[in-house]
Amino acid sequence: MTEATTEPRGTLSLGQGTALYVGAVLATGVIALPALAAEVAGPASLLAWLGLAIVSAPLAATFAALGARYPDSGGVATYARLAFGDKAAAVVGWCFYLSVPVGGPAAALWAGGYVEAGIGGGEKTVLITMLLLILAVPATNAFGIQVTGRVQIALAALLAVFLVLAVALSLPHADLANLQPFAPHGWKAIGPAAALLVWSFVGWEAVTHLTAEFRRPDRDVPRATAIAVVVVGVLYLSVAFATITVLGPGAAETDAPLGDLLAIGLGGNSRILAACAALLLSFGAMNAYYAGASKLGAALARDGSLPQWLTQGSAAGEIPRRSLTLLGGMSTVTALIVVAAGITPSSLVLLTTGLFVTVYAVGVAAAVKLLPRGSKGRLAALVAQGAVVVLLVMAGPYLLWALIVTVAALGYRWLTRGQRSP
Repeated sequence: MTEATTEPRGTLSLGQGTALYVGAVLATGVIALPALAAEVAGPASLLAWLGLAIVSAPLAATFAALGARYPDSGGVATYARLAFGDKAAAVVGWCFYLSVPVGGPAAALWAGGYVEAGIGGGEKTVLITMLLLILAVPATNAFGIQVTGRVQIALAALLAVFLVLAVALSLPHADLANLQPFAPHGWKAIGPAAALLVWSFVGWEAVTHLTAEFRRPDRDVPRATAIAVVVVGVLYLSVAFATITVLGPGAAETDAPLGDLLAIGLGGNSRILAACAALLLSFGAMNAYYAGASKLGAALARDGSLPQWLTQGSAAGEIPRRSLTLLGGMSTVTALIVVAAGITPSSLVLLTTGLFVTVYAVGVAAAVKLLPRGSKGRLAALVAQGAVVVLLVMAGPYLLWALIVTVAALGYRWLTRGQRSP
């Protein structure tokens, strides 16, 4: 199997790369999902959090090994192409690319809910917040990966401060009696809770599209991944534990658990602080995903799986402004449809989960084929295969959306088969 031919000429430092990983994975799920998971499974949802945190480690290691070995803006699509051919690359590329215009508005909606809880204004505040985020994130990325990386470092630091503050100030009010009954809806409820929480642990594949932007991808990609795995796991479990033990039965009823934790810890109304945290979380996650997806769109166009006019920006150091513009436009359309139809963020999350799980399945299978036998990366991929099977089962009917995208990707390649160079 030949190595990827793209020579890394990137400028991302280890710190910037780590911040991008943390921002991509420490997603907006922490804003609302601890409460939603508690509603589904009660305190037993903590087992879903723990299980997914453990499962994410081999997945992260797998994509880190691939990113270090094959640094290219195509990310998982490049790995799929090297392992299984152009059709597989088109499918996985489309699944990831189209997940962003669906997942982005969901993240922005959650942020809008927190802002509305802090300053009021009803649905108008939610809509304005969502649209501003959808416009601001592509605009930030239009200045290049160096600006994106610096912004991400600041966001990651502020996010960590907010989350640690919320947990540390509220834990003195924790009551372990709130852990009983531990599984009020039965043990089987852990599965649906975990399906909802998959959103919180995706993101390891997002930064693979930026590996060519690292100064030293062979060294810094694995290091950035390892640091991010620890940071994200600790923060997620801490927030989930505090949500259940501090808020008790009210954890399943709140729309803004972070705001409630801060209010209990500080006294009074701390929802404005929580709104700031929500904006930072949303912007950080969206920033990382739009950065990765925009590079992927350019790479897919380069490889013949999207229109050629999107190719600009596929090389390391270049800015994929056309791809960014397309992502921003699709996200805006999705946001308007969501508002008009009254679609909930959780529905968008589950649709996006089907696409992400498909990306993971193909990416891990490619890693098993591409990575050297006996290497740590291939061992991680073999372990991750079992995790992917579990994720596929949990995604269940939401894989239908991935099937539709698969048909569309293959249909596009068939219709444009005469336009591609050998």
